[in-house]
Amino acid sequence: MSLHVTFLGTGGAVPSVRRNTSALLVRREGERLLFDCGEGTQRQMMRFGTGFDISHLFVTHMHGDHTLGIPGLLQTWDFNDREDGLAIHVPNGERRTMRNLLDGTGTNPGFPVRINEVDPGDAALARDEYEVRAFATEHRTRSVGYAIVEDDRKGRFDRERAEELGVPVGPKFSALHDGESVELDDGTVVTPEQVVGEPRPGRTVVYTGDTRPTDATERIAADADLLVHDATFADADADRAPQTGHSTATEAAELAGHAGAKRLALVHISSRYAGRSELLAEEARAGFDGEVLLPDDGDELEVPYPDS
Repeated sequence: MSLHVTFLGTGGAVPSVRRNTSALLVRREGERLLFDCGEGTQRQMMRFGTGFDISHLFVTHMHGDHTLGIPGLLQTWDFNDREDGLAIHVPNGERRTMRNLLDGTGTNPGFPVRINEVDPGDAALARDEYEVRAFATEHRTRSVGYAIVEDDRKGRFDRERAEELGVPVGPKFSALHDGESVELDDGTVVTPEQVVGEPRPGRTVVYTGDTRPTDATERIAADADLLVHDATFADADADRAPQTGHSTATEAAELAGHAGAKRLALVHISSRYAGRSELLAEEARAGFDGEVLLPDDGDELEVPYPDS
């Protein structure tokens, strides 16, 4: 089951030649999920070939560098005769702000648009095999982060052991793997515990949006396969981080280490570091033993299962 991340916008509030404003696209099998949509996101989607088939857009907060791409994207969909509905998820209390953004730009598409407010702890989206959960962040306005949390998977089926126990190849294999006991022709009952291993963990991808380091982020990022965290500032400008509601790369790394995350991706890189952004990765690597990524716009990442 593929879980693929494309970094559409990795820059801070001011776009640069190299980094656009915030946007992250996650593709899980055939479903695409978009997180934030800064100015120019639709061109980034065209440029990097992500596809436009999106039914859920998750907004961390209503600052322009995370939302100004939404009206244009919706208008493009409308010009292309889209019919499928779109759900836009926003922090609680921001439905009217989003509606004003759309109304103020003359965005009145011919397809259904639902604006869904979420609180920390809510499952903004619930599917059979995963959820997108909102969690508390700390910025200068109402804000949340989002985590894609997959359910545990079935344990591995021990075919060799099943055959040793006399289970015939066929439907009884599937029944056992689905957690059902089966009866053989001689009356022997074989239980799933005899041939199926322990459940295997799914994957977790955490996207903070703009934030100070928070306990809620650390909790939801526990053992995460990928943490995408605000890393606006280098250590030399650390005093700016609490003033503006952002984090330094070092703070993001320390949080990732405490959470036990496997990989850390640094985003929302301030334009003041244009041409020297590797400095942030160096500072993060000094405080985190896992893999530190400093993605450019268009970079792609496949998230493997923990046991792969």
